Amino acid sequence: MLESAVTKKGQTTLPKPVRDTLSVQAGDRVRYIVLDGEVRILPVRPIRRLFGALQHDGPPVTVEEMKRAAAEGAASEE
Repeated sequence: MLESAVTKKGQTTLPKPVRDTLSVQAGDRVRYIVLDGEVRILPVRPIRRLFGALQHDGPPVTVEEMKRAAAEGAASEE
């Protein structure tokens, strides 16, 4: 179990194992979710961190091709 103190200003330091688990660094933001008397801390991931997360090794597709594929996928689910 990990603990940290709360200052007069209501601030605390996330222990290193928590920072490592959340992959947060100085300047990153976290979100607090309060639910049933418990608090969950989640890292806020800026959209720029997603750059390069999806790899595609084929040729680029057009918007029309994407629309056609989406329509075909929706039709196959009916």
